[in-house]
Amino acid sequence: MRETAATFEDHLAREIIHSERVRMAILAGLIGALIVFFGLLYALFRDEYQQIFNRPKALNHAGALFALLLCYELGIRHLIGRWLRQGRAVPNVLRYLNAFVETSVPSIVIFLVAREINPVYVLQSASSLLYAVFIVLSTLRLDFRLSVFTGVVAAVEYAALSYAYLGAGGSAAAGTPFELPPFYLGKAAMLLLAGFAAGFVAHQLKRRVGNAFRTMQERQRILDAFGQQVSPAIAEELLKSGTEIASRRAEVCVLFMDIREFTRLVGNWTPERIVALQNAVFAEGVEVVNRNRGIINQFLGDGFMATFGAPTSSGRDCANALAAARELVAGVRALGEAGRIPPIKVGIGLHAGQAVTGNIGSAQRQQYSITGDVVILASRIEQLNKEFGSQILASREVLEGAGEDIGAAQAIGTVKVKGREQPIELFRLA
Repeated sequence: MRETAATFEDHLAREIIHSERVRMAILAGLIGALIVFFGLLYALFRDEYQQIFNRPKALNHAGALFALLLCYELGIRHLIGRWLRQGRAVPNVLRYLNAFVETSVPSIVIFLVAREINPVYVLQSASSLLYAVFIVLSTLRLDFRLSVFTGVVAAVEYAALSYAYLGAGGSAAAGTPFELPPFYLGKAAMLLLAGFAAGFVAHQLKRRVGNAFRTMQERQRILDAFGQQVSPAIAEELLKSGTEIASRRAEVCVLFMDIREFTRLVGNWTPERIVALQNAVFAEGVEVVNRNRGIINQFLGDGFMATFGAPTSSGRDCANALAAARELVAGVRALGEAGRIPPIKVGIGLHAGQAVTGNIGSAQRQQYSITGDVVILASRIEQLNKEFGSQILASREVLEGAGEDIGAAQAIGTVKVKGREQPIELFRLA
């Protein structure tokens, strides 16, 4: 469990860094778009800008600052990408330093432009809205504290600049409401609140990413345990119920199927033709067993073993097993009638009882296994089809478990089976 948690944390940390690189790419694209946009604005409204600014030096400085930030973002993104390829962790202090540098850019722009025009206009201009852009993009860091830190930096720097230019009797806003603390402190408070809101969104995104990864991990655990033995419906049920794949006792119904006269039939066949026959019959078997909520535990050359009732039980396991047996006989007959396989018959044996279920193997390779007398007896019953010329033989336990009318079934009687002292009562169903 600790190893799984460590793997999850490592994976999530890498995903967060990938998200950080995405954020930097988005930010670099936005900065590039801003440079082009304001360049076009200046070209179209050059006279208006000259009326506002005595000298274009502040605009040039602001443009150079954005260009520098663009290079900085691309450089840091490249550096982090190289660290990821090398398997190195990104220092946490770098992430906070990067957040501080980015969020301070609007403050520097305000400082540069405020030297040329009335600071009141600058503090209420589009420059101050850049804080919000950095706060919103901080959610892609998937870190609550980093988003809050971004909001704190934006709020403190904006409040400090506003106080320096507008507060304490500053002449820039003399005679206007902007010199009053509620105006600029209220805006700073909103930036701080935005940081907390972004942090909450980041936390929710991180939690959902974590949940999605844990679900994927659980799904993989199920697939590792069962391989392709379970139907998608049962796999989903296992995921929802969180069923542990530990050894336990369970009431199950076991079905063994065998292709009759298989060795004689394929004696002169090519390997490709033999495999084609097996695949056709087994494909039908998989579909039938899945449809009736069973699992195929293993293929046995010319047959297979299926279990109904483990790892999950529908409460109608014996009935489902009988339905699967009848459908399988009909399905194989239909394959022969359609010319997809030679006309063949199958033998099916069913028995119900207690079994021990769970994973066996090592940490490197495990398999879901059903063991117990019920498995041995089901196999022995299947072999008796040759003796009685039948296709489906089931024990009394199966018919009683399915709630079928025993009187309507063709009774074989009590039969002594190999490996068991007590005889078992069998019924022929096909």
